[in-house]
Amino acid sequence: MKLLDALVEQRIAAAAARGEFDDLPGAGAPQVLDDDPFVPEEVRVANRILKNAGFVPPAVEQLRALRDLEDELAKVSDKAEQCRLRARMLALDMALESLRGGPLVVPHEYRRRIAERLTERATLQDVAAGAA
Repeated sequence: MKLLDALVEQRIAAAAARGEFDDLPGAGAPQVLDDDPFVPEEVRVANRILKNAGFVPPAVEQLRALRDLEDELAKVSDKAEQCRLRARMLALDMALESLRGGPLVVPHEYRRRIAERLTERATLQDVAAGAA
């Protein structure tokens, strides 16, 4: 493996000496990485390998599922169904948080909306319990 690494380094050095990298877009500028800075470094490396192999990281799948639930929630008028969808969205949010390696700093407005949703859910459960 060291021989292959040496060969690769030699070819890169030769190409750089010929100036083949001089006109690349973004030359001399910091590299822009698409990685989520909240994902631990070891997970980012694994995600990059999976991405290069054509696989989607779990967080991306969960973000897509979250977006789909938000779209579905916008179309639903039934309060019980809305509550069920919000509970699934909250579970996905928590799963994403665990993938990031810990809690994020949650803005006040977001915390307020979560509290409203949970209150609404509790109210719906109380109404359902009273009807039974």
